[in-house]
Amino acid sequence: MSSLKRAPKARKWLRSDRFVNREYSWLQFNSRVLEEAARPDYPLLERLKFLAIFESNLDEFYMVRVSGLMEQQESNLYEMSPDGLGPSEQLSLIGRTVPQMRRHASAILHEDLLPALRSHGVEILSYAEISDKRKREMDAHFRKNIFPLCTPLVLHPSSSIPFISNRSLNIAVQLVDEQDNQKLARVKVPTVLPRLIRLGARGHSYVLTEDVIRNNLGALFPGVDIVSSHMFRVIRDADVEIRELEADDLLEIVELTIKRRRFGDPVMLEVSSDTPLGVREQLLSMLDLGSEDVIEETGLIGLEALWELASIDKPELRFPRHQPYLAETLSNPRLIFETLESTDILVQHPFDSFWPVEHFVRSAAIDPDVIGIKMTLYRVGTPSPIVESLLAAAEAGKQVAVMVELKARFDESNNLVWARALERAGVHVTYGFADLKTHCKLCLIVRKSPSGIVTYAHIGTGNYNPTTALIYTDLGLFTADEEITQDVAELFNVLTGFSRQREYRKLVVAPAGLRDSIIQRIRREARHPKGRIILKLNSLVDPDVINALYEASEAGVEIDLIIRGICTLRPGIEELSKNIRVVSIVGRFLEHSRVLYFENGGHPEVLIGSADMMRRNLDRRIEVLVPVTRPHLIAHLRDQVLAKYLADDKNAWDMQPDGSYVRRTPGVKPLSAQEYLIEHPTTKLLYPNESES
Repeated sequence: MSSLKRAPKARKWLRSDRFVNREYSWLQFNSRVLEEAARPDYPLLERLKFLAIFESNLDEFYMVRVSGLMEQQESNLYEMSPDGLGPSEQLSLIGRTVPQMRRHASAILHEDLLPALRSHGVEILSYAEISDKRKREMDAHFRKNIFPLCTPLVLHPSSSIPFISNRSLNIAVQLVDEQDNQKLARVKVPTVLPRLIRLGARGHSYVLTEDVIRNNLGALFPGVDIVSSHMFRVIRDADVEIRELEADDLLEIVELTIKRRRFGDPVMLEVSSDTPLGVREQLLSMLDLGSEDVIEETGLIGLEALWELASIDKPELRFPRHQPYLAETLSNPRLIFETLESTDILVQHPFDSFWPVEHFVRSAAIDPDVIGIKMTLYRVGTPSPIVESLLAAAEAGKQVAVMVELKARFDESNNLVWARALERAGVHVTYGFADLKTHCKLCLIVRKSPSGIVTYAHIGTGNYNPTTALIYTDLGLFTADEEITQDVAELFNVLTGFSRQREYRKLVVAPAGLRDSIIQRIRREARHPKGRIILKLNSLVDPDVINALYEASEAGVEIDLIIRGICTLRPGIEELSKNIRVVSIVGRFLEHSRVLYFENGGHPEVLIGSADMMRRNLDRRIEVLVPVTRPHLIAHLRDQVLAKYLADDKNAWDMQPDGSYVRRTPGVKPLSAQEYLIEHPTTKLLYPNESES
């Protein structure tokens, strides 16, 4: 609490010109996601996905970031952002920005995408648009399949207010009883049903489930006059802190936390534009929200329905199916061990197959010479071939130790299931620290060989998750470098035991000095005559790192930053950042890899890993950066990966000094880094198959 100050009743905050507001920068990122839905060169169903991602991102932003600002405001405690804004000013900034984004999203959907889809035989029809025959079919469908799941609840007048769950889709129904008394009821659209109901066995015409319900409300309120009905959603605070210091059993407290999340305080009300003022005020009153906390929607409410539409069987309206490349050298798991005895292996997903990572662990599980496996698990997904391999290894009698991070937000339930399964199989399972998340991606394999014990490691930038490995760009390094594997082994002692080690041979570890190590490298670059830095990150927020980059820029270092999401550094400002350029790539795949390149006076140094330059990563997480030491791998990352991202003019946005972004104009021969990497995956260039040599 030392960083929190009690807010004076009246004060004008001084705004620093050195930083962009974090929340504004995030909103700019989500705006770039939204613009992907407007791209005419993208297939229609892919554009729908970007709209759904835009809304999912925005929901989580309100559940976590906005809720935190509201708590600071209500408690009269504040933590000033580096740009000098308090919570009230930041909430005001968000309140001015989000409605514009929402209106733009609605226009993209209703004025562009849906008309275009209709020309391809895909349409969402209103109940009024369908034929009388189809109406009878939908009414029958309602009576049989929907009516039993609907539970009308009185909202006003009521002695107790019924709970409205987070992100649920609801119908507010205005009623008049026999005594002319006005009433307000709520019908929740059942979450167990699809949002889209297909009309007929053929074709792709649909009607919304809520539309069918609204046209059959008489069955739910017989004998009562229905005045009108209106759609609404509620977003609640989901950033519930896991207080494991108070827990005797961490698994139990995580389960309790997940349940508490459902009942977080409301932070936003979303209503349809036709909702009368009186209904809005009643909803706001029962949710204890103000008029500034409501967002009006002119079209579809709850864009998650677009996931259903985007999944229909229309391959001509999607990107061509991408098949990750699998090098023959890596297709035999035993060959991986042999290869690692002489060199390191670098893979880049989703351009390279995730198969070698899965079978690195699988081969360890079945190889009689492997005697031990250690891993960190953050978000592994369901199903998880890697967890299945760990279970098999334990059942085969191998020593298996796994650090499961139960505090991975919104993945706690899934991680609980795997943690219990691993414990039942006899795996040594630990759950990390009270005040730190374990975010690093590590796998260590211990194997007998004729020359003695050999250790192998995989260190990645992304999770051990085969699903996200198809849609996130991530890097992974396989190595048998004795110094790196010894570092990994010692770091596992920190994760699972009582070690307080802070110094490592080659790994750079947070919170044990990662920030200082990066700042030292930035300052070292400033001492070279022709300094050069390239950082590819998800987010750049940490003020100390940013200030070091400003100093390096003033010393003449050329700096290129490839930042997917939040960037609070201001580029291109005289006497501050004139040598710094910031580009954001938003494309078909979610950019997730972190690469840090330092020219180092002609002796380049490259690090990859899990850490972004944010306070939470540097101070409150266990993060790892690993050096890529092989010259051919360094050259590949510089010339075939980073260089292509910097030259991208199809998916790139250039950041302006004020924090806004401008999309690049494609040249005569437009370049998409992601498209290039699909055609030139890392393992194809470094380990070509015989037929391609």
